[in-house]
Amino acid sequence: MAKATKKQALGRGLSALLKDPSNDIKTAEDKNADQIVGNVIDLPLKDIDMNPFQPRTSFNEEQLRELASSISELGVIQPITVRKKGFGKYELVSGERRCRASKLLGIETIPAYVRIANDQESLEMALVENIQRQDLDPIEIALSYQRLIEEIDLTQEQMSDRVGKSRSAIANYLRLLKLDPIIQTGMRDGFISMGHGRALINLESLEQQLDIYQKILAESLSVRDTEKLVKDLKTGTLSRKQTKKNSLPENVAEKTSHLNSFLDTKVTTTMSSSGKGKITINYASKADFERIVKLINE
Repeated sequence: MAKATKKQALGRGLSALLKDPSNDIKTAEDKNADQIVGNVIDLPLKDIDMNPFQPRTSFNEEQLRELASSISELGVIQPITVRKKGFGKYELVSGERRCRASKLLGIETIPAYVRIANDQESLEMALVENIQRQDLDPIEIALSYQRLIEEIDLTQEQMSDRVGKSRSAIANYLRLLKLDPIIQTGMRDGFISMGHGRALINLESLEQQLDIYQKILAESLSVRDTEKLVKDLKTGTLSRKQTKKNSLPENVAEKTSHLNSFLDTKVTTTMSSSGKGKITINYASKADFERIVKLINE
């Protein structure tokens, strides 16, 4: 833990400028702005407010602890980005995981790029930075694209330039938001892939989407299997009765999805026509098993 409390080595001289009220910088043209804006400065974590525009809605606790362990050994390698909100106050633009992990360790300061940005610019920077990360789920990315369209008023072509993705790729993500919310939750929790979602979106009926979704979970269907099921259903090769053979009542499917989220692992439910069935809970390791048992017993 001694390593975790060590001071960061960046921007100590610049930090002194920020403690002087006469240097309260509000625009890029203010005195000493060129020394602060765009530079890396050690900032107290207590002076940084979290970003209200943060696109990410969940943070994996185990991954945060792993990041904290890395920070305790190496420090914060990549500075966060903040915008100035007033004298001695900042708002996070990007880097919430690094902030959370640093707070877990009891670190008091963190290296940060200081920007001057309005609400719209801050939202756009946060959304674009998060979209370019590798660990967002497909629905988080789709929601970020949707916010750029609705709140920043960007066209798909402008988004393509901002995030370096083709217009067709952006359109494919946005289409995922037409899926039933239960299926979106399953994708966010990693129980189905974006490929499964793209296959299911070809079914206009949400009820049919849920039928196939339950078959995917119950039978561990691949994307290719799902695509074939959807094609057969649309062409009439597969009857609706066949798709419902292994499907669950809506309330059971919804509660199974809630169990998926609550236990943070894959849960599948099978049920016969008489109402009898079983619930299967997957776990990755002995430690994961203990974690799940603890959640169930709480």
